[in-house]
Amino acid sequence: MRAAVNHPDHGFCRDCLTPQQSGVRRCAHCGSPRLVRHPELYKLHLAHIDCDAFYAAVEKRDNPSLKDKPVIIGGGKRGVVSTACYIARINGVRSAMPMFKALEACPEAVVIKPNMEKYARVGREVRAMMQALTPLVEPISIDEAFLDLAGTERLHGMPPALVLARFSQALEKEVGITASVGLSYCKFLAKVASDFRKPRGFSIIGEAEATGFLAEQPVTLIWGVGRAFASVLERDGIRLIGQLQKMDQAELMRRYGSMGSRLYHLSRGQDERVVSADRDSKSVSAETTFDMDHSQLDDLVPVLRALSEKVSARLKKASLAGRTVVLKLKSSDFRIRTRNRQLGDPTRLADRIFTTGLELLRKEIDGTRYRLLGIGVADLCDSGKADPPDLVDTLSHKRALAEGAMDALRDKFGRSAVETGYTFGKGHRGKPARPGEEDEPEVRHPWERI
Repeated sequence: MRAAVNHPDHGFCRDCLTPQQSGVRRCAHCGSPRLVRHPELYKLHLAHIDCDAFYAAVEKRDNPSLKDKPVIIGGGKRGVVSTACYIARINGVRSAMPMFKALEACPEAVVIKPNMEKYARVGREVRAMMQALTPLVEPISIDEAFLDLAGTERLHGMPPALVLARFSQALEKEVGITASVGLSYCKFLAKVASDFRKPRGFSIIGEAEATGFLAEQPVTLIWGVGRAFASVLERDGIRLIGQLQKMDQAELMRRYGSMGSRLYHLSRGQDERVVSADRDSKSVSAETTFDMDHSQLDDLVPVLRALSEKVSARLKKASLAGRTVVLKLKSSDFRIRTRNRQLGDPTRLADRIFTTGLELLRKEIDGTRYRLLGIGVADLCDSGKADPPDLVDTLSHKRALAEGAMDALRDKFGRSAVETGYTFGKGHRGKPARPGEEDEPEVRHPWERI
């Protein structure tokens, strides 16, 4: 079906895709109230798609008895919320909230430990559906991505807005989850639009309305303006984006440095970033939260080893290596420490990740009690450049061969088939106590919010 030309009187029904004229509140064909109209509806082609409460949605899909119940995906009482379904959110549960607070807000919630393998599998299904729409798909996380559908109208026989609506239908029917779509002329506003009217949203921000729309929004809508920087702006009397629009670029840069330039451009809806399908991962990491705080090296070393092996496995599977090892610790008062060390050559070996992380960890054993430990590798590159022979450490080659043999046995018989002395007999994945929150490795990207 070919839609009408760009005209404010024309739109379509999101449920049956039938064209609609102005003045009607329900679809003349199917009676649905989910109609889409906008003056630039058939002109815009840059979209952000964000699956709704992804982890929780997958669990509800696989267990229909959870459909009308509040569901929280996360760890034990000392973990944090990974995802909360919208029923739980109505009760005050939010992502990254400590689990004990989430259960105080919603004591009747069903708590499910994350199954990252399953979520990654569903995420690949969703990604494949996106890539069928356009080759320009830029993943942001496992469940969201930017898409540029410019030039695809002849391929699909319909403009991008209709293609996206059809994608949403297919996602619900074929995968069993929902997503919200933001359509605009730039990445910044496409991401902003996708956050409107969740779940199952379809929102549009056109170029003509951008400045006026932004003027009424709080400064925290701008990427990079978190709680701390918002406080700085508020001390200067700036709360709304409209106030930034009245300031010139030189003044903003004088006050806020390079961030001032971003404030100037984004406050005016100016974002020149393009959708890039080749955007690389920034790091690969794994972390875990304990059920009890720990301050002793003997308790933390087995966990560090287990997490190093998980990071190594993910690197090997993706044919990646990294030059910088990053240690992350969170103390009992929720203060985060990150320490890093750059290696002479990139690595993907658990042994090198662990030994480097252990050197960093030893320096942090000062009596502080830690509730979280993580290890990661950054500055990623192709694994072909990883772990060359070490002329100084002559045993490194033998350790690498031994690790390769362990990998082969684990691939054949499972991860628990072979353990090192660091983790043997130490409990689940090296933890000194029963497992807390999910500790699967995760790939982090440079643009996590926008």
